[in-house]
Amino acid sequence: MAEPRATLGGTVHPALDGIDLVVFDKDGTLVDFHAMWSGWMVHLAADLETLTGRAVTAALYGALGFDPGSGRALPGRPLAATPMADLRVLAHEALVRAGVPVEGADAALHAAWTGPDPVALARPLADLPALFGTLRATGRRIAVVTTDDREPTERTLAALGVAHLVDAVVAADDGLAVKPAPDAVLRVSGLLDVASHRIAVVGDALADVAMARSAGARAIAVTSGVSAAADLAATADAVVPSIGVLAT
Repeated sequence: MAEPRATLGGTVHPALDGIDLVVFDKDGTLVDFHAMWSGWMVHLAADLETLTGRAVTAALYGALGFDPGSGRALPGRPLAATPMADLRVLAHEALVRAGVPVEGADAALHAAWTGPDPVALARPLADLPALFGTLRATGRRIAVVTTDDREPTERTLAALGVAHLVDAVVAADDGLAVKPAPDAVLRVSGLLDVASHRIAVVGDALADVAMARSAGARAIAVTSGVSAAADLAATADAVVPSIGVLAT
């Protein structure tokens, strides 16, 4: 593994002391989770009700873990941290449980299923070019590990002006076991030649914290996404309000 990099300048949060690689989750960490996914959930349910002619919204919300009262994904439920392919399977099962024939569920999902717009709905939770620039100026490298797919992830990073500052991306459709498995962190560890104990994982979900722990990395939780501070604090090494405090 590579030797720790020297600090070149800038100010970082103490939680990043001794860290050479910062691995960020995407939704809820870099960008507003609810802006990206809540509207998508509501529109998907409405489209599927129209296409199937059945009242399927409650079943979909229950299966994917969405609270219509608050308009938010529920912590620890599928919508909060599950790949799109798996969400589609869960949606299909919910339609069938709601009385839609299997063939009708297949047809409705084929017609309605599409991901949220990764550019129009990507609302950054900090000045990402400034944050990433400072991290790189202090000798740290950057990776993104997400349960979203690669194509929308790369489009989001490009639209936010930080794609060139990211050293590695691991996405849900890359063929690795997803969070909370350690595989994605171990992949970037190998790709970038950084030992796990010199890596910090920054994320908003318990799955991010568990992934970091199982990979031997530091876990920094943010409360800008789907999980409450009290839940995150039980296992994270540090809890901060948002990524914006990590570097100035």
